[in-house]
Amino acid sequence: MIKNISNLGDAALYCDFGKEVNEEINSYVITYFNHLKKLVEDKSIQGITNLSPSYNKLIVSFDLSITNFQEIKNKIETIKILNNKKKKSKKIQVPVCCEEKHALDLLNLSKKLKTNPEKILSLFFSKEYFCYMTGFIAGMPFLGDIDESIRVDRLKTPRVKVPKGSVGLTEQFCNIYTFESPGGWNIIGNTPKKIFNKVDLNNPALIKPGDKVSFYKITKEEYLNWND
Repeated sequence: MIKNISNLGDAALYCDFGKEVNEEINSYVITYFNHLKKLVEDKSIQGITNLSPSYNKLIVSFDLSITNFQEIKNKIETIKILNNKKKKSKKIQVPVCCEEKHALDLLNLSKKLKTNPEKILSLFFSKEYFCYMTGFIAGMPFLGDIDESIRVDRLKTPRVKVPKGSVGLTEQFCNIYTFESPGGWNIIGNTPKKIFNKVDLNNPALIKPGDKVSFYKITKEEYLNWND
């Protein structure tokens, strides 16, 4: 449930669901997000311009010419979530090529973690990951929770360009770069699968909050011949 509702600048507020990052807390974020989205669509609430869910917070932006912080706060506080049922997760499989060209940080990770690259990849591919949120760049999924033995900090010096499709690790999360972008995640491979389709305006993101993702390894040949 919401722990606190606070101002975020002049025309936004954020709902704080707690400090922890786990599926239960995130399911509340998604539930409130979906509820408020429905109220906006039904025109039962006026002035909300954007809803941005994260791991454990929900940012609500609004138009000051129509409403204000107190009105939106009061409306949110009237929402009663009596039974927070997790939605049925969509399960998505994502192919990853871990050839040297694509696994930009695998050898350095091996040194940091004091284990061999094969062990890192084995642990990575053995788990199913939960999508807590998307963001930073359009459609980029933040997926948790990776095995504790392969958790690492971001790169000390971020790259100016991370190739589109790169799969990276940082702390308890892995992600997929949906576009070429600056970034500091530890890159262990690349997927040829289209994770964000900007042409599909109605459903551009393949992976959405609440979905579950598993990765599987493909060869260089499969990567080059992939048709998505």
